[in-house]
Amino acid sequence: MSLAIVTGAARGIGRSIASRLAEAGHALLLVDLDERVHDTARELGVGAVRADISQPPDVGRIADAVRAHRDEPRVLVNNAGITRDRLLRKMAEPDFRAVVRVNLGGTWALTEAVAPLLADGGSVVNISSRAQLGNVGQFNYGIAKGGVIGLTRGHALALAPRLRVNAVAPGFVESEMTAAMPADARRRVVDAIPLAAAGQPRDIAEAVAWLASEAASYVTGQVLYSCGGRSFS
Repeated sequence: MSLAIVTGAARGIGRSIASRLAEAGHALLLVDLDERVHDTARELGVGAVRADISQPPDVGRIADAVRAHRDEPRVLVNNAGITRDRLLRKMAEPDFRAVVRVNLGGTWALTEAVAPLLADGGSVVNISSRAQLGNVGQFNYGIAKGGVIGLTRGHALALAPRLRVNAVAPGFVESEMTAAMPADARRRVVDAIPLAAAGQPRDIAEAVAWLASEAASYVTGQVLYSCGGRSFS
């Protein structure tokens, strides 16, 4: 059986990605700083590592867990990320640096550590965001996720032809965070989506599963926007 490593897998989009890849027949190694990753792993009957992808010792522990796994590693999904949303004029430097360090730096570090362990023909899928096109209050997040797209293309060139590297860019997706938004703010966002609905975690999981599969064997260095049309509206 092939192994898929999924970061940020404790809940939300990451958990949905893990579940979808399990349906596709992959063994799983889940990674998250959130201690609930162990609950998710027990529910899915798979392994887990509680780790911070922005910390080198933790990246090393993840790589060690991949080496020790009995199944052949073939897929890495870099989904882990954080937000520190503020209007630009109110953004503190630590909030800027933290988001870039985790969302971009952590994605780079883990790919560098795990890519050499992936079997030939394997796939790396990074989670970027439609926010890289610009969202008020997400200056740091947009920069980091735009950097993930640049990283995706750079790694696609550097790791070819042995591995494929692509990205999925979600838009407004149902989550704990979006559920807490005021109703009027949420309505304004959804009204701006051409498909007139918020995305579901499963929508993102389906995009990831396709890019990770043999059906996308001639696709690398690409960004798949799963945002209901918001990338061009």
